[in-house]
Amino acid sequence: MRFSGAFVVVVALFITVLLASNITAVKLIHIVTLPFSFLGSDLVFLPAAIAIFPISYIFGDVLTEVYGFRVARSVIWLGFGCNALLVLFLWVAGLMPAEVFWADQEAYDTILGQVRWVLLGSFVAYLVGEFSNSMVLAWLKGVTQGRFLWLRTISSTVVGQGFDSFVFIFIAFGLSGVLGAEQLFRIALIQWWAKIAYEALATPLTYWVVNYLKRREQLDVYDTPRSLNPLAVFA
Repeated sequence: MRFSGAFVVVVALFITVLLASNITAVKLIHIVTLPFSFLGSDLVFLPAAIAIFPISYIFGDVLTEVYGFRVARSVIWLGFGCNALLVLFLWVAGLMPAEVFWADQEAYDTILGQVRWVLLGSFVAYLVGEFSNSMVLAWLKGVTQGRFLWLRTISSTVVGQGFDSFVFIFIAFGLSGVLGAEQLFRIALIQWWAKIAYEALATPLTYWVVNYLKRREQLDVYDTPRSLNPLAVFA
């Protein structure tokens, strides 16, 4: 397949969103104080990445819908590799001795030298979430014969973002002992709901981008169920 400029732009945006999300995920932000208690608390707080990470799923949907699962699979692994390189570069920079008058080493380590559980959680959740999202979308495309894009994108998000939210939260903040079980479940559940709502609101934009790229690229790839193997890229 010959890749167009539009394809390169989509891939670049996908990876940019991914890298930015993994950096901002370390910060927890206050969303709202509920007038009632939900699973033991009235506070709703989420990782700051909630504002941008769902966009990666929109790009993932576009790649799968237009170019097919095999192309989306390669991009997902590319994103994983880029994220691993970013983590390595940040780690190496953190090891370099700081100048005596530079007093921000601790801040650098806290934000950019994310704790190992956050990194492990982001890596595992990314692979499980992105691949399940892409596989469900590709499978449903065949089942519905290319109809009901809105149903396919939202359904794949329910599955993919569900895995992503619970896997990341329970690994990043559970294994480290930062939060208790009720807090973990509450954050993961709210994050899951928020991402589904995000995808639903972005459906008109997804429709526009998909239709534009299909016309521009003259592509509309259908995948067979047996081709939906995340590891086949290495075969």
